Amino acid sequence: MFWFLLITMVVVVAAVTLAVVGGGDSEVLPDVAPEQLVDPLPVSRPVDRADVEALRLPVAARGYRMADVDDVLVRLGAELAERDARIAELEEALTGAGDGPGFGPASGSGFGPASGPGSASGPGSTSGGEDDRP
Repeated sequence: MFWFLLITMVVVVAAVTLAVVGGGDSEVLPDVAPEQLVDPLPVSRPVDRADVEALRLPVAARGYRMADVDDVLVRLGAELAERDARIAELEEALTGAGDGPGFGPASGSGFGPASGPGSASGPGSTSGGEDDRP
């Protein structure tokens, strides 16, 4: 009885091994393509909040694939730097335009050099005013 069970076990192990390894012309377990990030971030326009929220990175054996995460972070960092530069450019143009008449607190617009961060009514002031930022 012992020899029969031993021979049966060897045959079963050999059959399973051949099935997994792919003995013969037909493959039992085809190779699976690795999960790759298809860049869902738009190339033709700037990235917006919905694009970032819809982003799903592929998972590897030990977490996220570092190369894909690095690519996304570099792209987002470049776009944020570009937007920061544009904001600084527009703020500088606004400050330059603020030197003309009809601009500032006296005109009632609420914008201008006197309402900036370094003014007495700004967030860093000691006048006790509240910070109007959201």
